[in-house]
Amino acid sequence: MRFEILGPARVVGEDGEPIPLGGPRVRALLALLALDAGRVVGAGSLIDGLYGERPPEGVANALQSQVSRLRRALGRELVEFHPAGYLLAADPEDVDARRFTRLAAEGRTALAAGDPLRAAGLLHEALGLWRGAPLADVPHAEPVVAGLEELRLAAVEDRVQADLELGRHREVVAELRRLTAAHPLRERPHAQLMRALYGSGRQAEALTAYERARRALAEELGIDPGTELSATHLAVLRGDPSLSPSPGGGAQRPGMARTAGRAAPGPPDGGGRLGRRGLRAQLTSFVGRTEELRQVGAYLREARLVTLVGAGGAGKTRLALEAVGRTDGDVCLVQLAPLAAGGDVAKAVLAALGVRDPLLSGPERPNADPAARLVAALAGRDLLLVLDNCEHVVEAAAELADALLAACPALRVLATSREALGITGERVLPVAPLDLPPPGAADLLGSAAVRLFADRAAAVRPGFTVDEGNGAAVAGVCRALDGLPLAIELAAARLRTMSLEDLAARLDDRFRLLAKGSRTALPRHQTLRGVVAWSWDLLDEDEQRLARRMAVFAGGATPEAAERVCGVPEETLFALADKSLVEVVDGRYRMLQTIRAFCAERLAEAGEVARVREAHAAYYLELALTADRHVRRAEQLVWLARLDEESGDLDAAVRWAAESGHAELGLRLLAAAACYWWLRGHRLACAELAQAVLATVPDQAPEGLEEEYAMCVLVAAWGHEPGAALRERLAGLRRLLPLGYLPSRVEFLTMVLPMFAGPPDTAEWASELVTGAEASMTPWSRALSQYGVALVEQLAGRAGVAKAGFTQALASFRQLGERWGIALVLTGLGDLAFREGDYVSAYELAGQALKTARELGALPDMAESLCRRADAAARLGDPEEARAGYERADELARRAASSEMTALAQAGLGELALERGDLAEARARLEQGLAECPEGWYSAEDVRDRLLAGLEELRRLEEGAPRRAPR
Repeated sequence: MRFEILGPARVVGEDGEPIPLGGPRVRALLALLALDAGRVVGAGSLIDGLYGERPPEGVANALQSQVSRLRRALGRELVEFHPAGYLLAADPEDVDARRFTRLAAEGRTALAAGDPLRAAGLLHEALGLWRGAPLADVPHAEPVVAGLEELRLAAVEDRVQADLELGRHREVVAELRRLTAAHPLRERPHAQLMRALYGSGRQAEALTAYERARRALAEELGIDPGTELSATHLAVLRGDPSLSPSPGGGAQRPGMARTAGRAAPGPPDGGGRLGRRGLRAQLTSFVGRTEELRQVGAYLREARLVTLVGAGGAGKTRLALEAVGRTDGDVCLVQLAPLAAGGDVAKAVLAALGVRDPLLSGPERPNADPAARLVAALAGRDLLLVLDNCEHVVEAAAELADALLAACPALRVLATSREALGITGERVLPVAPLDLPPPGAADLLGSAAVRLFADRAAAVRPGFTVDEGNGAAVAGVCRALDGLPLAIELAAARLRTMSLEDLAARLDDRFRLLAKGSRTALPRHQTLRGVVAWSWDLLDEDEQRLARRMAVFAGGATPEAAERVCGVPEETLFALADKSLVEVVDGRYRMLQTIRAFCAERLAEAGEVARVREAHAAYYLELALTADRHVRRAEQLVWLARLDEESGDLDAAVRWAAESGHAELGLRLLAAAACYWWLRGHRLACAELAQAVLATVPDQAPEGLEEEYAMCVLVAAWGHEPGAALRERLAGLRRLLPLGYLPSRVEFLTMVLPMFAGPPDTAEWASELVTGAEASMTPWSRALSQYGVALVEQLAGRAGVAKAGFTQALASFRQLGERWGIALVLTGLGDLAFREGDYVSAYELAGQALKTARELGALPDMAESLCRRADAAARLGDPEEARAGYERADELARRAASSEMTALAQAGLGELALERGDLAEARARLEQGLAECPEGWYSAEDVRDRLLAGLEELRRLEEGAPRRAPR
């Protein structure tokens, strides 16, 4: 069964006889299904083709009725129903349109391969399938029909070319005259007519044909003849013998090399080359972007439309220019930035191409549509068109690019924009800021951002280099400016009139500081504010509302957080990402600091700071309270990672509560986040936040917030030697929460309070306290209390009872899956083994505790486990391993600002120095540890005793006494 739609629709049976189909709607339905034979065609597409933009009432029933009629004609099995639409169950090769497309492509390939005889046969067969206008029965299929007609016309041109190369010049003259009359703006038939006439011995007529074509192009489109037509004209003038039939029947096209389906550019004197229009030599070096350049080149080889997207000032234009500078062939750069919103993109492209307005126009010869003129001008050109800065005319740029790419098969487009054009087949390459040096990096010039700053700074301050003296400041400037090339260049230019230190210090007011760029740049590229303001002005009202409110997020936001805090649907957030106002990193939406600073100004102008900040703090209080119920359970790693992502905003919420005097909010935030901070070792940073909150709180605990207040006071004392005011608050805690107090709201206080207050006097008292309150305890508090009672038993000298208690606590923590508690009990068991002289068990238990603490990323606990293991290694006769362990512990403790663990590591290093007789190092280590050991905390008293014992031993040795065995 054959399906014919290149003309009135019909179906031919196996016997060669047409099958009756019925009325025009049924034939139209058949044509639409046959066009995509073997694939499901959506019901919506069928309705559009049958009824257009105004379908009748009950159109679904009408469609079903036509399907039923077609099934009666063809058989039910040939027209299948699917949830998404309908399918014609036929081989695509049984459809004339599909067969024509294949044969035409094979003919074109044969022609390009130099086999005109085979090409002519294939193309004659393809064109013989046409019986009239395609899809003649379909009332609303204009785009499809136009595409098929274009394919047919190209196939005719290819078939004529094959005939010419076979020497059939006289046979095609009449056909080419009809073709050029019907399509006066297509240059290829004109060139073919000239060759046919010249090859027929009619040189004068060939030149007349050229003049007729040149005049039509100038009058209608205002363009000059393209490469192929100009090259043919020159060859006719020169009497080029390649235009005449060769003895073998073929003729070589002048100035042309065969390519797949199109003519490659001939020599420059052909008159039609565009060259590299609009491209200027750059005045500055291009820094970095090696991988991006490679990607752009690869994308341009793989796709016909490539769009570079990124934030303003990220360097999209420069990257595009560098990339096209490394390509061969014709290039035209079109600057769209000067266009006003809604400007005519097609006219801008015509101007960049140098296409003049038509010479003649009027009522009888109106100016051609600019897009149509572009199609005619570019139809035969192998060109890379660069559309720069599309964001403010993105819809018009997208429509034009789509139309040109569809009509001009040799055209490629490279666009730069702050959002993608959104066209099928588009390859999008995000252009991120330049890479920044990681904190503490030794090789700063390995960062492209630093190299760019150094290069531009040297241009205004000769001799400027990045070295050890200024490297940290340069890296800081680049980080503060997010690695944005434009911002870095503006900052480096300021070194003409100010020092690097002044520049770095004034970046808080970056928009005023970086307000003088190149005089020849576009206004929006002359200042940092102008760059961001350009993006801001392109946002609609909802997008601006969300953008300014997003400025309250310090570390970016999840879609849920953005919607909850900002009160704007998450779809708007996705729109901001599309427009490069926010970047998406691991599911979080972040603003560059420069954009965030600009949006913060807009938030203040809108008078929304207090309201949005309150919503932000409320959201993070809820998150912290929820997380606190999970960070001491089996799922703690997941929730710790979640809080790691939100850490910057959690800190920001506490800081705002303190600065704005929201004492109750600050206390609740501190108490909810304390366990997370402790486990992650953020003790110095959270101590500073706690002190800021306490500055808003009276000397007494607010009623109903006693536990939150106590936690805040204790957190404040973690990272500093307490001042007089804090010491008074600490003393007041003993009255507020007496010995044996069991928290009811702030669970983590169960651990922190005894560290400060110390254990009860007797194990019996502690055991009775725990037994009496066990029913009201949480599982975690119960496990911790088991550990506490065992610790008191150990201090009382009952090692066997203590070991049983530790073992019970270890089982409880393991049942909960709580790693920090497991590490805590392993440390207790290891300490017990050490005191009993079982150093091998102590070493192994400390290693297990270290592994568990490492899973948590708990630096202070890792430092303590390293010290305990080093203690055991020293007793086992391996001082080198012990020294390495103490030094690593000291490094981790200092990173976590854990003064207690720093003091413990120094105590161990001092003891090793005593052992080897290095009394000078021993004194330095022990005195340093004593200076750093915190006062007022019971948990640090053992470390202090150890340091004092070491200093006493040092005094004895300095007086000549013999070394005593370690205690």
